[in-house]
Amino acid sequence: MTEASPSPEPQARPFRRMADRFRGYLPVVVDVETGGFDWNRHALLELAAIPIEIDEDGKLVPGEVACAHFEPAPGTEIDPKSLEVTGIVLDHPFRMAKPEREALDHVFAAVRAAVKRHECQRAILVGHNAHFDLNFLNAAVARVQHKRNPFHPFSVFDTVTLAGVAYGQTVLARAVQAAGFEWRSEDAHSAVYDAERTAEVFCKIANAWQQP
Repeated sequence: MTEASPSPEPQARPFRRMADRFRGYLPVVVDVETGGFDWNRHALLELAAIPIEIDEDGKLVPGEVACAHFEPAPGTEIDPKSLEVTGIVLDHPFRMAKPEREALDHVFAAVRAAVKRHECQRAILVGHNAHFDLNFLNAAVARVQHKRNPFHPFSVFDTVTLAGVAYGQTVLARAVQAAGFEWRSEDAHSAVYDAERTAEVFCKIANAWQQP
């Protein structure tokens, strides 16, 4: 009696629909720049959001960024040390900051459109130290009593964890470089730049895992 040959390992196949990839959630990479570290007290100053798209080969790729500069909300504070780090000049004539409600509307409209396009249920925030971004976002939503927040209220995908597992790196700059991308320190601490680099890292790691 001959021993049966082992069956071949199943070949991974790519997902074709974003709605099938993350249990109906659309990953949206978010980065915020703020007036300090306390989301209950300090102002939200910048918000960038990048919906993750899926290409014809089933690979995840960063989508188009939606961003806004915020006027400090009434009652919030600014720690001058935070402005030294971010380089934000609040009264710069080209900053074109919007009131908090208007700025949220601008970004949320783009996110909701992406959720609908991919037939997902809602967005899930992807960030580097993601709960920091989510807490500031949720605080702004609460201040203006926004009723159409497209993001899950507490679940996130955190690239600190993902990069720590994949590359042994938890600092964003080092994770970006370990993933094979360029990091320019002079452009860091901009919501758009940090979100773009975080999106690259997320897609690189997520694309290594396909449907079994």
